[in-house]
Amino acid sequence: MYNDREQAGACLPVFCATFFSAVGQTMDYEYLFELLAGGVIKGSIYALIALGYTMVYGIIQLINFAHGEIYMISAFVAFIVAGVLTMAGHGGLSVLVLAALVAMLYAAAYGYTLERIAYRPLRNAPRLSPLISAIGASIFLMNYVQLAQTPDFLPFPALVPDFEFLEPVARYLSSIDLIILVVTVVTMLALTVLIKYTRIGKAMRATQQDMVMARLVGINVDRVISATFIIGSVLAAIGGVLIGSRTGQINAAIGFMAGIKAFTAAVLGGIGNIPGAVLGGIVLGVAETLGAGYISSAYEDVFAFGLLVLILIVRPAGLLGKAVRQKV
Repeated sequence: MYNDREQAGACLPVFCATFFSAVGQTMDYEYLFELLAGGVIKGSIYALIALGYTMVYGIIQLINFAHGEIYMISAFVAFIVAGVLTMAGHGGLSVLVLAALVAMLYAAAYGYTLERIAYRPLRNAPRLSPLISAIGASIFLMNYVQLAQTPDFLPFPALVPDFEFLEPVARYLSSIDLIILVVTVVTMLALTVLIKYTRIGKAMRATQQDMVMARLVGINVDRVISATFIIGSVLAAIGGVLIGSRTGQINAAIGFMAGIKAFTAAVLGGIGNIPGAVLGGIVLGVAETLGAGYISSAYEDVFAFGLLVLILIVRPAGLLGKAVRQKV
């Protein structure tokens, strides 16, 4: 009995030290800012992929579960192009730009082909059929890349040099982080302008409101839907190249969880809403990073999906979504 008390007395100072260390860590504002910065960057990647989800769903109310695999394939294409250019003696941002352009072209081709083969024949089928087709396409593409490449992680080359003007804030923001932020903001603004002010954007909005009436006024609905898939796939390609550059590694499974998280971000912000997809991605990324930093990284996914459930209970349409009345 005495030994047990002695051991308990010895453990008490250790417990107190651990507790007060955790409290001190929660009061470390530099650590907090570091987590917030990392969460915003992570959320920006989610946002780039979520924009593709929200565009497709906004037009034809389809959840394109193969969207994450487009993101993954784009990262592999950029990896191959960057490797070839690096071996040829090239380097720096020019390699990143060229790799991104090739990946975007490949992603656009995959998105268009996917829409023509997996979704267009089922457009008038029961709504469950396109959903099953999307899941099947996702599984097919992931296994195709595993067989064609490898299921193992591959090292993605570091293509972005350190920017000297970021040295004072290098702990919070790296050069690739800055590029991710700028690309996300520019992409959101460009998509907003595209949807509101261009001819194809007006056709997209007309198709979203009533596909039958859009056909009657002369809009080529099939072309509009294909363009939507192409634009969404290009956005996923940008995300794939940037996340590969940031993490330094890729494999055939990165698309699955990234796609699920991006879809969660789209629902969180209000699916069908472009600023909502960006806001949802950032909120999701910050929630994951704070939870992992202050509690445990093992529960990162729990924080993400728990936040989704909580917000949807309070706002079923999402943060920026609007409740839509359906005719019955």
